[in-house]
Amino acid sequence: MGLGSAWALSGQTVAVPYDTVTVDEINRRLGDFENTNSKREQELRSLFEEAGCSGEHLTEQAVKHSRNPNLICVLPGQTDSKIIVGGHFDFVDRGQGVVDNWSGCSLLPSLYQSLKASPRRHTLVFVAFTDEEKGMVGSAFYVHQLSKQEIRGIRAMVNLDSLGTNPTKVELDRGDKLLASALVTVASSMHLPLSAVNVHQVGRSDSDSFQDRHVPTLMIHSLTNETWPILHSRRDQMAAMHLRDYYDSYRLITEYLAYLDAALDIPGGASY
Repeated sequence: MGLGSAWALSGQTVAVPYDTVTVDEINRRLGDFENTNSKREQELRSLFEEAGCSGEHLTEQAVKHSRNPNLICVLPGQTDSKIIVGGHFDFVDRGQGVVDNWSGCSLLPSLYQSLKASPRRHTLVFVAFTDEEKGMVGSAFYVHQLSKQEIRGIRAMVNLDSLGTNPTKVELDRGDKLLASALVTVASSMHLPLSAVNVHQVGRSDSDSFQDRHVPTLMIHSLTNETWPILHSRRDQMAAMHLRDYYDSYRLITEYLAYLDAALDIPGGASY
């Protein structure tokens, strides 16, 4: 616990502290998936509360045309400038929906837990989106409710979708180049694998809802041509997960978010 790194940013050495959730906890939360979308949302609420996000910081956002809400956990920072971390909890029930996308949304409470112990410059908002599989309904609604001023206050949106089938991958076709460059920098420093695999042409995800409003975004995943067919099939279950790769993705994303919090200017531009 109490881990982190020091980075040279704008000529100064800046600490990017965070805690680390154990591999056993990460795997337990991954295994806590439920068999309906409603139960998944409730399980995520329990996991956020377990991680320390509760009360006024944990809210449900009713979504028009959806039976289930978005679930929002806020980690207040020193400013209103925001970094949003998202992942959808709904699934196509041909399989168990572990890869797509319990793997992404179940990391949100652990990322909150890792980052909450140290003061943050940005307000971090962790959002579990509903009904991505029906056309990004939850994320589109979330973005639609934001004013132009609120949109301008979002420094980055990091989307987690279908992790753990391989070492970490990043989508570059529509990803923000500065955000992608920062992820490469962090992965190299941590000696963790990272490669670019563009999946946008064969499927859209919740980051697109933010890109449509010109928010800088990055989608982190694990898919390749070989593992893409797992999605929306009976193969989407725990047996498809590579747990070591999954934990490496968690470690990389944790330090990446801590790095972004330290590196992104408030309110405009990036300093790395």
